[in-house]
Amino acid sequence: MTPPKSFRDVTKVTTHVLQEMKIKGEKIAMLTAYDYSFARILDSTGIDVILVGDSASNVMAGHTSTLPITLNEMIYHGSSVVRAVKRALVVVDLPFGTYQGNSKEALNSAIRIMKEAGADAVKLEGGREILESVDRILSAGIPVMGHLGLTPQSIHKFGTYVVRATSEEEASKLLEDAHLLEKAGCFAIVLEKIPARLGGIVTSALKIPIIGIGAGKEVDGQVLVLHDMLGITLEFSPRFLRRYHNLSEEIRGAVNTYIDDVKTLDFPNEKEQY
Repeated sequence: MTPPKSFRDVTKVTTHVLQEMKIKGEKIAMLTAYDYSFARILDSTGIDVILVGDSASNVMAGHTSTLPITLNEMIYHGSSVVRAVKRALVVVDLPFGTYQGNSKEALNSAIRIMKEAGADAVKLEGGREILESVDRILSAGIPVMGHLGLTPQSIHKFGTYVVRATSEEEASKLLEDAHLLEKAGCFAIVLEKIPARLGGIVTSALKIPIIGIGAGKEVDGQVLVLHDMLGITLEFSPRFLRRYHNLSEEIRGAVNTYIDDVKTLDFPNEKEQY
């Protein structure tokens, strides 16, 4: 089969396509989505991967961490996104408490996401400590994306959202964990908030795609939270975040205009009624 001139020409992004993108040197673009309407817009742009992140706990439900969101809620958000997507690879986070320390529960959680949400893959945070869960999920034929570096589900363990793996010891463990996840069969790994140099080292050392969020430019692709990069949420401003728009301001302006039009009887006008 002749490969497409550009990977944007593929009709459906798969884990195999992502591997080919790494081999060919084409960067992978990934964003989060949590609902049908935004997912449909993202998919129409040719985005490669849509992550139904447990960040929905923050941007959709208003929690201060990712920990409170439940498996049922992730399935709800995942199924909403899947119904809108035709091209992108859809990855759904396994939420906190659904895979740590119990590989049988991890498999059951992953199966529910695949069956009830219709996802293409699941994502788990951690390295050696969750390897048994990763192995069991993969044994069922479910694709797994790993997540190392800053792992928000472990916020109470670390007590802070500062840059991870700045010490030689932690950097060595991260690289070792990355190799373990690759050997287990993960198709890709997200690296969050680590030194750019380490991001490059991991990317060069592994054959599977490495997606960064605050991990420098030498990784195989980038991911951001949609609500952050569009300026819908403004409270979160880490160094790695680039805001591509200020939708919060535009939405407020539109709503204020609507309020004024309603109160001054400008809306609806003669053409807008029956």
